[in-house]
Amino acid sequence: MSKSISIFDTTLRDGTQGEGISLSADDKLKIARKLDDLGVHYIEGGNPGSNNKDIEFFKRVQELHLNAKITAFGSTRRKNTLTEQDEGLQRMINAGVPAATLVGKSWDFHVHTALQTTLEENLAMTFDSISYLKRKGLEVIFDAEHFFDGFKNNPEYAAAVLTRAREAGADWLVMCDTNGGTLPHEIHDIVTSIGVLLPEASLGIHTHNDCELAVANTLSAIGAGARQVQGTINGYGERCGNANLCSIIPTLQLKMGYHCIPGDSLPQLTNTARYISEVANVNMPVNQPYVGAAAFAHKGGIHVSAILRDSRTYEHIAPELVGNKQRVLVSELAGQSNVLSKAQEMGLSLDPSSEQARKVIDKIKDLEHQGYQFEGADASLELLLREATGEMNELFTFESFKMLVEKTAGRPVVSEAFVKLKVGGESLYTAAEGNGPVNALDNALRKALQTYFPQLKDMHLSDYKVRVLDEQDQTAAKVRVLIESKDYSDTWSTVGVSSNVIEASWEALVDSMRYALLGQISLEQGIQTSKEPRGLVNH
Repeated sequence: MSKSISIFDTTLRDGTQGEGISLSADDKLKIARKLDDLGVHYIEGGNPGSNNKDIEFFKRVQELHLNAKITAFGSTRRKNTLTEQDEGLQRMINAGVPAATLVGKSWDFHVHTALQTTLEENLAMTFDSISYLKRKGLEVIFDAEHFFDGFKNNPEYAAAVLTRAREAGADWLVMCDTNGGTLPHEIHDIVTSIGVLLPEASLGIHTHNDCELAVANTLSAIGAGARQVQGTINGYGERCGNANLCSIIPTLQLKMGYHCIPGDSLPQLTNTARYISEVANVNMPVNQPYVGAAAFAHKGGIHVSAILRDSRTYEHIAPELVGNKQRVLVSELAGQSNVLSKAQEMGLSLDPSSEQARKVIDKIKDLEHQGYQFEGADASLELLLREATGEMNELFTFESFKMLVEKTAGRPVVSEAFVKLKVGGESLYTAAEGNGPVNALDNALRKALQTYFPQLKDMHLSDYKVRVLDEQDQTAAKVRVLIESKDYSDTWSTVGVSSNVIEASWEALVDSMRYALLGQISLEQGIQTSKEPRGLVNH
């Protein structure tokens, strides 16, 4: 039995049916290039002719000269018509791609209710459409829609649809759990039975996540003999999503002995997942398996103490295999091991038996008690540790800031910030407007610092979150502000806490810039921190 699995990515088609996901033609081309770099075998580009974005994509994707096969999606011919007159089939042929994904009904209930035709006509629609595309020289992947529901309701008819598709020359027969309600043992039994019925057919699996079983169902189908996996990056898709290729690929390749993508491509998986989430403008769940920020994060002191001896104690794989990294979280639950691990990760010298180490731990716990949270603010934690170990080189000193927010009837609110700093012994006083208080502070701070640190122009705030810590205090409650910042090579998060949201924002904002400038030479002291410079000098 072959141990190779064909990976069919439908992020650009099925993935875009997910709520809140909309991709431009440029976005789709960027993602296609990234998927090709990862090494998937098929990239489903969309339905040619269904919208202008997909039309443009199919025209421009030819220029990329990808290794993956670009496939066009469409349905079997309309009932009681000729294939030559079916506009959908003609669009697939004219898309200029080597392969077509053809979806057809395999549930008798859908044939009667959705298509409103006979079972015999549906079989003819399947056969005619596939054989027509094959005559036009296309590889045909037949997606049997609602196959598992159809098989459970009428196994003879569902099997007959696949048989006719095979007779028409379909290269792949893909069984779809379109409603996502089938269980893994059912998937295994049904795929096994089809393998016995059609032993020479190349079988595939396409599952949805409505019972949170899409990955499990896919693995079950592979165990029963399926050799093509259809899914999306990060599990994007309609309703609860599609099977998540970011979980399926490493599980098949690292744990089940199958070959899915080139071995040297697997470490690109985390970067691919995060890149596509950025292009799609969708935040990744931190606890997403394999590629999530918390997939290899450790918080409990006992756990951290163990992984410092051997990471296998609490990690099922080495995170580097999928391009992720181990993270140690520091919080009020943390023991000495957590802090020492973080210091070691940063290249800092911290003696575990020293008074210095004890003071750092006590300070972190005290700050956590005040409402700070460093699990999601690694940059603020690093700054704190560097300060405690004498490795922090302060490049500017805060003196004061003032805010002016003005609302005039019939006009939008105007925010203006005034910031006073000292850099290299020189006092600076700047003012800037913004579309809100935080944006105004950000602009004023940059205006003051960019003369001395021009690389700050390459960083920007990418996310801003405010959490009320004690709702009982209502408008006087403390708030925690988390700011995520980015440049072309890195992402980092900082935290601020205060009963005043502007002050909390300022704390997080200043930390974000202090972190961006780690490694810069002090104008006053002429020394440099032990961290490599973060400026984008060579980009």
